[in-house]
Amino acid sequence: MDHATAHTFVDSWVTAWNAHDLDALLTHFTDDVTFRSPVAAQLLGGNGVIRGKQALRAYWAEGLRRIPDLRFEVLGSYTGVDCLVINYRNQKGGLVNEVLVFDGPLVAEGYGTYLGPDTNPAGARGTRH
Repeated sequence: MDHATAHTFVDSWVTAWNAHDLDALLTHFTDDVTFRSPVAAQLLGGNGVIRGKQALRAYWAEGLRRIPDLRFEVLGSYTGVDCLVINYRNQKGGLVNEVLVFDGPLVAEGYGTYLGPDTNPAGARGTRH
């Protein structure tokens, strides 16, 4: 992935999140995407693995319902051969890295990673992943 493509992706990604526009956000993901997150495990139960775009939509819709003030500030992004890491600060100041693995132009795998106790999604303290 080149830096210009990564920059365009990150801009679109953060704009969609901050607008709470799941339709726009999900255009970046394959239908059979797999997403892993410790917050998903806490929020939904289970092992934190979400399979498929519709399941991802349901998870993120629930996150937005629980966190109506959700907002991200991108601090940096890092490109790899077929991956991208987005480092951001969420609405409560928590630091998060989203690791996205691409299959062509779309994300096929994603990983939400958190710094320390920021994975606690209880009530208003929750985070998206």
